[in-house]
Amino acid sequence: MKKIFNVILILALLSLIIYLSTEGKQVDKSKADYKTTEVVETESKIVETEITTDKHYSNTMMPVNCKTCHACDYPTKNDPCLANCPRSSIITVYHQPSEGPKLVHMNDVEGDYGEVTFSHEVHAQMSSFSIGCEGCHHYNTTGPVVKCKTCHNTTRKRKDIFTPDLEAAYHRQCLNCHRQWDRTTDCQQCHITKKDEQDKVKREKIKKFENYKHPPLTEPKKIVYQTKQPGGKYVTFYHNEHTERFSIACQTCHKDDNCISCHDVNHKQYSESVTKKKKTHKSFEQHHQPCINCHITTVCSKCHSDKPEEEFNHYKNTGFDLSGNHFNLKCNKCHKSSSFKGLNSNCTSCHNNFKDGKFDHTKTGIKLDEIHIDLSCTDCHQNSRFDKPPICSDCHDGYKYPSKVPGKIIR
Repeated sequence: MKKIFNVILILALLSLIIYLSTEGKQVDKSKADYKTTEVVETESKIVETEITTDKHYSNTMMPVNCKTCHACDYPTKNDPCLANCPRSSIITVYHQPSEGPKLVHMNDVEGDYGEVTFSHEVHAQMSSFSIGCEGCHHYNTTGPVVKCKTCHNTTRKRKDIFTPDLEAAYHRQCLNCHRQWDRTTDCQQCHITKKDEQDKVKREKIKKFENYKHPPLTEPKKIVYQTKQPGGKYVTFYHNEHTERFSIACQTCHKDDNCISCHDVNHKQYSESVTKKKKTHKSFEQHHQPCINCHITTVCSKCHSDKPEEEFNHYKNTGFDLSGNHFNLKCNKCHKSSSFKGLNSNCTSCHNNFKDGKFDHTKTGIKLDEIHIDLSCTDCHQNSRFDKPPICSDCHDGYKYPSKVPGKIIR
């Protein structure tokens, strides 16, 4: 009986060993047979290779579609091809710095430090040069600005880990600029410590910031860049033309700028940070990024030349003199598209409502005399070509404009 028991025990052990061995092979086989795709980016192309691996990658934590954030099939580190965030295109209400409070006392987060007295108006004024109000208030697209804690919990107990709590949201907004500008992220830079006389420190901060405004920026009229472009190392940029004539908002070009462009603790004062020349090492794309949205089809020679260029002269460049009432017009009043292509110079191409007896001729700089004031416009301006000099010889032998004028020159 004992021998039978020993035989059964041995057989059972052998069966267990065989089972475990087979199961192990099956597990190894399932790992070895798992196939995935390896994507390698080279200078000229993207190579996709099917490889065998023993690692199983799973994306089961959340049902995320890659196309939600990435516009291409194979995003890489060098080219993540991130899709544009739609929030900028759905904003319908644009706020001004003067609408908000001068100071905001942040005391909704309990911790080792006291509240933060935040100079809201000064930061709002600075943001108008670049990112705008939506840089911080990033989900206010259709109306009043809501408080941060409307979306960000005051505690760290949250289900959606993709929405930071209030403390994290505050720090994410502030740390980048202060790390660059102050070269430090010491908590005392913003927080009143609980060891301090909090009421006294708070009063000092209020006194410092409640009537403080950001100094007005001195906008340059002309900037000359020296480049390494063969056959055109100078780029002459007239800043005033772009802001005044073309009505381009500051954010259009300066949306990626931040405080360190002007402010830095390593500079002794504000004026030095502005006037001190800085050498920047940027790629070709980075240098051209502020301009490329408008000049995407422009040839290099349009901006690059062998010497600094003069300011744009409409008469010299186009043959149409911007005199009289045209002088102070914004470019987009006539050039409706951003391409600024040549237009029909005939007045009626824009002013198609000329009627005899209704037009105020003094706008041209000439007050018509009694002989001419009752004439039809086409009596002097043949074929309604108001862009051409008037014809006098049809009525007056030997008369020619401008040696003879049909009235009095008033300007």
